[in-house]
Amino acid sequence: MRKTELIGMARDSLNHARAGTITQADDVLRVPASIYYAPERWQRELDRVFRRLPLMVSTSAELPAAGDYKAMNAAGVPVLLIRGAQGNVKAYINSCAHRGAQIMDEGRGHARRFTCPYHAWSYNTAGELTHIYCASDFGAIDKSRYGLVPLPCLERSGLVWVITNPSSNLDIPTFLSGYDSALAHFDFADWHYFGSRCIEGPDWKIAYDGYLDFYHLPILHKETFGADTSNKALYYSWGPHQHVKSPQTTEMHLGALDETDWPTALLLSGVWTVFPHVSIASFGEDGERRGVLISQLFPGDTPGTSYTVQHYLLQRAPDKAGQTAAAEQFKLLGYIVEAEDYATGLKQQACLQSGAREHILFGRNEAGGQNFHRWLQTILDTEDAHLNDLFASADPP
Repeated sequence: MRKTELIGMARDSLNHARAGTITQADDVLRVPASIYYAPERWQRELDRVFRRLPLMVSTSAELPAAGDYKAMNAAGVPVLLIRGAQGNVKAYINSCAHRGAQIMDEGRGHARRFTCPYHAWSYNTAGELTHIYCASDFGAIDKSRYGLVPLPCLERSGLVWVITNPSSNLDIPTFLSGYDSALAHFDFADWHYFGSRCIEGPDWKIAYDGYLDFYHLPILHKETFGADTSNKALYYSWGPHQHVKSPQTTEMHLGALDETDWPTALLLSGVWTVFPHVSIASFGEDGERRGVLISQLFPGDTPGTSYTVQHYLLQRAPDKAGQTAAAEQFKLLGYIVEAEDYATGLKQQACLQSGAREHILFGRNEAGGQNFHRWLQTILDTEDAHLNDLFASADPP
């Protein structure tokens, strides 16, 4: 995507702000309430979404040097990311070929070899089995056949995507539908990684609905964002991935400037969601005070639970004053999500599980939520052989 396309979206948003309008969906959408708590639906989403589609598992900033690694659980699958000697990131199942034990504890670090804590079998940064403990006693095997199991992996636009099914034929660039070219304008690969935390929440769809929803901002967040915050939103789609902009915010930041002076940082304002589980929200203008909150959302152990890993990145490494300001901003954003969004979502979860509502509503002004649920259902109904064709169309169903 060229900067001219970002300018085109900003121009469209500015026109809506000045006309006092938004683009609306054709009708109100009714979604069955049971999809937020039914066990069979939840299992189907795990199998056909989180264990079949690419997941954004890391920022490049978390793995800056050769030998850096990240071990994590991705929707029940133990994943090990390693930046190899040539600088590329590869992904593997975090499981030893001997007895299947987990090799590395969850977290980030740096290593030249990866040794299983059970029987000390070791692997290099290319995932190759290099050492068998007491090999002469163990017996002869072909070590070349017992490396780590590789997973489909793509590093692009400063982000890393992995498919947790090692036999998947889904093409990750096709799945991204060109959205990665839009995200490339952030230049995340060169950003400073500030910190992370994990927040527990309701069913993953309740949480994701909120990332696409500006309608609630002046109500739920009146004490934090302010009661005069606009509740209007415009949605721009690349396949199932969406960018959410506020017309009023566009007017406030860009309305008095000539288009030739519109900075990229402000053109990227708003929320960028990566299906099925990531939200990217930007804050501030260019410089060390500019930051992004990247939220990775995963289903929990039960249908009514989820957890979100929040990563805070800064465009530049901060000085002492910048560290303090970033810490305060990160703390505030955590409070907003945990004490306002997810606290409300957990109560919503309990209400829905009571069975009192047959369905819930997404209004004509909530096109982002409508797009999300239509894409989700379409993906659940699409067989593996047709997934590439689905995303290649790049049009919402």
